[in-house]
Formats: sequence, structure tokens, C-alpha cells
Amino acid sequence: MPELEGFTYRFEPGAPDRTLLLLHGTGADENDLLPLGRLLDEGAAMLSPRGRVLENGMPRFFRRFADGVLDIEDLKARTQELASFIERALREHGLAKDNVIAIGYSNGANIAASMLLSRPSALRAAVLFRPMYLYEPESDLALGGLPIFIASGRRDPLIPVEEPERLAGILRDAGADVTLEWSDGGHPLERREVDTARAWLARVSS
Repeated sequence: MPELEGFTYRFEPGAPDRTLLLLHGTGADENDLLPLGRLLDEGAAMLSPRGRVLENGMPRFFRRFADGVLDIEDLKARTQELASFIERALREHGLAKDNVIAIGYSNGANIAASMLLSRPSALRAAVLFRPMYLYEPESDLALGGLPIFIASGRRDPLIPVEEPERLAGILRDAGADVTLEWSDGGHPLERREVDTARAWLARVSS
């Protein structure tokens, strides 16, 4: 398995002008979101790193103190590490720098959202499945119409409904074009949400 900037990762070739950055949830790894990536955009290149933090043996992208209680300083530091990995991997594999689309689920959605708040130039768009509210961005954050899709569950036991709404509000206030979709389910993804995200992604990628 290749490694760059301390990240073990999977790379699957595709169109060199668009790349899906696949960011898994807690306890998953670099393999888990590849099928989801193909459902969302089968022609794109796939870049799928494994989180470098272990919580009781389960990979994550950053530390937390308890369920729902994030280590924000660690999150910010790990976000910069991930941004460095992306830059290096794009060079390594000859991929375009200006069309990276983050696809994140749960813990992966949170670090993708942190990238939007602190290193937005690294991404062209983002699909966030089950993200939380993280932290307030710098006052000069300007997202300039960057398209973002958020999918949340009204019965999610891990994420109160006000958290994705607050995150969406922060991103909109910074100028992002945010679509917030709700399901009546919980934390697991539903196929309908994936199909909706696929249609959204086809529109913003065209």
C-alpha cells in the first residue's frame, strides 16, 4: 500500500482533470469509500487516505475526547496535514490541482468541513455525509460560491439537527453555495441520499 506524508492511501486512476478525495468514518479505512466514490462519479480518479489517529484501534482523521466532543486543536493540525498530503498526491499522480472534490462520511465529513473552514483553496466542491458543527472560521473566510452538499439524518443519535444547520449557515455566510438535504433516518447512509448526491455532483461538475 503506498504512503505519502505519513498517510497510507489507495489511488484508483480515472479522469486526470477531476479527483474524488474519499474520507472515511471512524473505524473504516482507505478501502471503505471506494464503492461510494464509484457510485457518485465512476469516471473520476479516486484518492482515499486512511486516518492517522487510532481510537481503540479504529482509524480516525483526528482525536476526540468523547462522542460528540472533538479535540479542535488536533482537528486543525490534522487538517493542515491532510492538505499537505493532497498537494503531494496530486503531484505524484499527475492530477489537476483545481478540481478536487471531497467526499466525507462522519469523521471524514468533519475533517472535510474543517478544510473548507481553513484551507478552502484545496477543494473545488464537497459532499458531506453526516457532518457536525466544528468551530467558527476566521472572519475573512470567503468561499466564493464553492458548491457544498450536506446530507443529515433527523433521527441521527450522534448529531443534533441544529449542528448541520449551524454548519450550513456558517458556510453560506462565507459565500458557499450550500445544499442541505435531510432524511428521516439516523447515522447510516441511505441509498436515496447517495442518488441525490450523485445527481447534485453531476450538475456542479459539468
